Amino acid sequence: MKKNYNYTRRKLYLPEYGRHIHEMVDSLLEIEDRAERTRQAKAVIAVMGNLNPLLRDTADFAHKLWDHLFIMSDFQLDVDSPYAVPTRQDVMVKPRPLPYPQSRIVFKHYGKYVARMLKQIAEEGGEYSTERAVDNIARFMRAKSFEYNHEHPNNEIIIKDIKQMADNGIRLDEVALNNIRNDYKQTHPQQHPQKGGKRQAQHPQKGGKNARTMQMKNRAKNNQRHNTQK
Repeated sequence: MKKNYNYTRRKLYLPEYGRHIHEMVDSLLEIEDRAERTRQAKAVIAVMGNLNPLLRDTADFAHKLWDHLFIMSDFQLDVDSPYAVPTRQDVMVKPRPLPYPQSRIVFKHYGKYVARMLKQIAEEGGEYSTERAVDNIARFMRAKSFEYNHEHPNNEIIIKDIKQMADNGIRLDEVALNNIRNDYKQTHPQQHPQKGGKRQAQHPQKGGKNARTMQMKNRAKNNQRHNTQK
């Protein structure tokens, strides 16, 4: 008995359609009459459309099915298609390689856009806009440095890094930058109340005014209960 394994069969060009649809396409190539071959091809297209019934109403769905039919036949099927017959060169177009950025980031915890903004500010100039922009960038650098190092950096380090990234092209107000406050507040672990503290808050101390009031109310309730029992 000869066993028919998948590795002995032909390649599935579109595996999402399965082996049976590819065998139907192979049977179309064996039909000699062109009109009959076209009629059978339309029947195969209908079966292919049943696999995705939700996409039947889309504009390009029928066009895609015919293109897939020619692809599964390895572009050897000769039928009357309502659309232009695709070629191997049209379908199997090699994408052009995308250039990968090779720029080196000097301070990775700040990111590459901080250095770009500082260089752009150095080129444009403008004293008022420069001071505001550098102040905002310095605060952003402090935040990123705190996220990376888990401690607030010294403002002198921020000023030094700004000069290095801007190639000393920005006139800085070092006095103002040294007075930048921390934008991140250090969170401390939640302090739990001492044992018995909550209980003391709920129950007043003995001898207090509230304690005497509670005792008088309890005595009145006990007396009333005692009288009803009699």
